[in-house]
Amino acid sequence: MATPRRSAEPHAGGAAGDLDTIRERIVTCTRCPRLREYCARVAREKRAAYRGEEYWGRPVPGFGDPGARIVLVGLAPAAHGANRTGRMFTGDGRGGSGDFLMAALHAGGYANRPSSSASGDGLALSDVWIAAAVRCAPPDNKPSPQEIAACHVHLRDELAALGRARVYVALGRVAFDAIWRVLAERGLRPAERPTFRHGGVYPVAGGPTVIASYHPSRQNTQTGRLTAAMLEGVVSVFHRFAGAGVRSPAAGESPRET
Repeated sequence: MATPRRSAEPHAGGAAGDLDTIRERIVTCTRCPRLREYCARVAREKRAAYRGEEYWGRPVPGFGDPGARIVLVGLAPAAHGANRTGRMFTGDGRGGSGDFLMAALHAGGYANRPSSSASGDGLALSDVWIAAAVRCAPPDNKPSPQEIAACHVHLRDELAALGRARVYVALGRVAFDAIWRVLAERGLRPAERPTFRHGGVYPVAGGPTVIASYHPSRQNTQTGRLTAAMLEGVVSVFHRFAGAGVRSPAAGESPRET
């Protein structure tokens, strides 16, 4: 098992309380009727393999370390993954996007286990927060532009509450565009025109560094468009831009398990 990276940097208080308030707003959101109806229907009908489980069936908030310097932004919950478990990149099956991502984070010392199966599996992230551009599972994994825009407020608020964040990692083009919209609202622009490409690095004066990666979807990982080595390479890059190692929890503090 990988040993989490450590630094002597202290924890900044206050962010967790803000994130709890934002979490409540996300979970109770009803901005997108089509997505809410779809998530509720999937939760009622269920997949045969999960027939005995109670689905989450609500919008999914971000999770991880409230003092994180690195924020990963994905697309949206999977219908039988996060829409079932209530945690992003969790429960989408062996070899799914969650396990692929956690294996890379674990190898880099940012997660205490290499898989993400259920909200009570003991997974804890260090110096990483995971969010999404859209918080409800969309049919065919394709939210409409209007739904992406309606959900933007949740990403904006989470990123604002993560006051230590130095690096935003976009997992896919939709997340990439959503991150730049947040930064534009803050009046921040990159030194060069941001064009999505895997491994692209975009420092922003007075703001975070944005790093682009292909999304760890099955479509990408099973076709070889995104390999484990490629994603571990992205982890190495964001580690370098985040600073010298993952911060050590303050006395009495434990990494947040969800």
